Amino acid sequence: MTASRDPIVQELQSFSTCDVSDALLKLKYPHGGFLSDLTLWSPERQMGETKIIGPAYTVKYVSVNDKESPKHTGHYIDTIPSGSVVFVSSPKTVNAVYGGLMSNRAQVSGAVGTIVDGRVRDLQEHRDLKYPVFARDIGTASPYEVVRVSSINTTVKLQSTEQDASIKPGDYLIGDLNGVVCLPREFAEKAIALMAPQVEADLKIAEDIRKGMTFVEASKKHRSGIPKP
Repeated sequence: MTASRDPIVQELQSFSTCDVSDALLKLKYPHGGFLSDLTLWSPERQMGETKIIGPAYTVKYVSVNDKESPKHTGHYIDTIPSGSVVFVSSPKTVNAVYGGLMSNRAQVSGAVGTIVDGRVRDLQEHRDLKYPVFARDIGTASPYEVVRVSSINTTVKLQSTEQDASIKPGDYLIGDLNGVVCLPREFAEKAIALMAPQVEADLKIAEDIRKGMTFVEASKKHRSGIPKP
């Protein structure tokens, strides 16, 4: 099944990252799936209506001094499945681990966007392509002196001291102006079932607040009937 025909991807189109997080929190998933400090850099810097949704295609970088991890042959950029979200994981470094040529190839492959747990470079090139890129920061130097690709489509850890989070191949990644959320595949159907009622309730709460009702009153009125997991 290609991602464009994936019913989960289709159903998620109507929801924001915040909606997904709200549902995951109800399912007791840590941090609502939020992946900290990954923000939108292309096609605009934290502006516009960019939203990406798709199954994760993971790329794991390790230090060049790591002699234990496997070595990946070929180039990961040439095997991206159509409809996927590329997730690049790298040890912390000032060098960028993703550049403009990578977005050119990813776009041709049919990827819906790239999320880089690290730095990117060639920012204008990504923007000229109007290709969505989320990242921690930007840089100028290529990665080869400090890191190398070890594996693709393996579970990777978020490079964060704030939270313990993992991204597995095939997990659904959703990115928009609010940030990036990882929806584990095994939680997807249960989470989606919770989203529409909570979004509808919030719309009604906002409407009643604008009419003069307090938040507490409106919340009690509309959230009391929301189904629980």
